[in-house]
Amino acid sequence: MPILPIDSGRYGSNEIRRIFEEENRLRYQLDFEAEVALFQGKLNLIPLNASKEISKIARSNKITLKKIKDLESISEHDTASIVQAISEYCSPSTKPWVHYGLTSNDVLDTSTSMQLKDSFEIIEPKISKLISLLINKVRKYNTLPAVGRTHGQHASIISFGLKFAIWANELSHHIERIEEGKKRFLLCKTLGVVGTGSLMGSKALDVQDNVANSLGLYSIEAATQVIPRERLAEVQFIISLIGCTLDKMAIEIRNLQRTEIGEVEEPFKKGQLGSSAVPIKRNPIKSERISSLARILRSFSNISQENISLWHERDLSNSANERFIIPMGVILLDEMLNSMIKVIEGLSVNRQRILDNINKTKGRIYAEFILEALVKKGISRMNAYDNIQRVAFETLANDKDFEQAIMQDPSIGANLNKKELRKIFDPNTHLAASTKIINNVIKKAEQMRKNYKMR
Repeated sequence: MPILPIDSGRYGSNEIRRIFEEENRLRYQLDFEAEVALFQGKLNLIPLNASKEISKIARSNKITLKKIKDLESISEHDTASIVQAISEYCSPSTKPWVHYGLTSNDVLDTSTSMQLKDSFEIIEPKISKLISLLINKVRKYNTLPAVGRTHGQHASIISFGLKFAIWANELSHHIERIEEGKKRFLLCKTLGVVGTGSLMGSKALDVQDNVANSLGLYSIEAATQVIPRERLAEVQFIISLIGCTLDKMAIEIRNLQRTEIGEVEEPFKKGQLGSSAVPIKRNPIKSERISSLARILRSFSNISQENISLWHERDLSNSANERFIIPMGVILLDEMLNSMIKVIEGLSVNRQRILDNINKTKGRIYAEFILEALVKKGISRMNAYDNIQRVAFETLANDKDFEQAIMQDPSIGANLNKKELRKIFDPNTHLAASTKIINNVIKKAEQMRKNYKMR
């Protein structure tokens, strides 16, 4: 019976969950045992006939999860149960060569790398798709002026498309991080009990290099009994960092969907309910889900860093929690990406509300540009600043129009003519370098796709 929401299929796609199912994890481990045996035979470390027999049995589907579970109930050791199961199908002359020169974590760590490799083949195209969707929004809204907010307050004018461009740019960097990091964390280890390759001697690294190449992994340069946990901590950090970017996007969408702002709205399908009690509600539940799951991912990153400091050549203090944080981290990130793709695909943007919000402060949002104009006229920056602030606070207190007050104020209006003021109070004149920035982001995203052959 399912216990966790992941078990019930609530979170994550079927394709990503399948990678971490027990049956498939066993297949990864058996594939690893098969590859090691094959190359040990080719390098004359074990008899060639034995290597072929071990490989054939490991990939024969004779070794079932039920068989492993039955054996583990007695031995209380999962990897030893795999070795025992393979051995039971081997001829007497082959049995001694099963799992030759390996230790449990050679199997566990390498199979984890195999799972991560397959996971990123699912995750990266989804990030790429999200970037593409964001670029579409960038192109559509690149010349739409909007309120730029700092500290939750109106600050200045921003291109609404620039919001999407910033998100797309950070996601491009995440793909770069994954691709650049693969050589550090998609690792193969066959170096045995304390990382010396003791039983395989001088050919230990040859076995490891060949197996790594065959599995599409990278050969670890040096290790103890386990691959150094800095490598898995980097994976968890990248996963949590991607989650943080998705959370950042989600929080902005949630804020912009607030009734008082109303600039965007998540897709809301027919028959969907926003509230069990309030019929009018259209809640940003997908974005809220993303923010909620991001908190879990950040906690996993902390746990993975705690796992780095193990006793001597290793202890088991990392083992139990990694069975949670590695599959759960990947599956939850997949869920977050799926949710954000749906949000951006169906995001409703209210152009008129965006333009109306610019005028909410009755012109005070243009204070930055008035200050600039006065400074260019030769007026002391602090004097100009003080006068603009004085007028701004007076109009705020009296609910007056800022533009009219500026024109009528002798210390300011006398220095700016109507044509200059008209330009200052036109939001379309304040997009500055937005178009250039946006074009650079689009070029970078397109180049990234070419570099990494992203769909």
